[in-house]
Amino acid sequence: MLSEWALFFSAFGAATLLPLQSEAVLVGLLLRQPDAWPTLLLVATLGNVLGSVVNWVLGRAIEHLRDKRWFPFSARQLERAQQRYQRWGQWSLLLSWMPVIGDPLTLIAGIMREPFWRFMLLVTLAKAGRYAVVAMITLGWFHAW
Repeated sequence: MLSEWALFFSAFGAATLLPLQSEAVLVGLLLRQPDAWPTLLLVATLGNVLGSVVNWVLGRAIEHLRDKRWFPFSARQLERAQQRYQRWGQWSLLLSWMPVIGDPLTLIAGIMREPFWRFMLLVTLAKAGRYAVVAMITLGWFHAW
C-alpha cells in the first residue's frame, strides 16, 4: 500500500510543473509486483491526471495575475503559447504525456478555457496510454507480438 502511495505522489508531482519523474517508480514497482500491473497503472494514471488538473485549474486562475511583476511568463511567451494552442487546439492535449511540453500544455488548456470534460478525456487517454506502453515494455509484452 505504501508503494502505491509513493507511485501516486510521484505521478501527481510529475504532472505538475515540478521537475519530477514517475516512470522509474512505476517500472520498479512493476518489476517487484508484475501481477499488480492493473492497480499500478490505475494509480499512476490517476495521480498523473490529477496533477494535470492542478495545471488546468492554475491556468484558469492565472489570467488575472499576468500583470504582476513576479509572474513567471512574459506577455509574449504567454501569447505565443496561446497561439500554438489555438492552432492545434484540443488535440494537442494528446501530447500531454510528453516530457517538457506536456505540463505547459495542460496549463495553457486552462488559460484557453478548454472544457473540463474534454480536457479530462484527452489527458486521461494520453497519460494512460503512456503508462500502458511503459508497463508493456517493462513486462516484456512486446516480445509476445
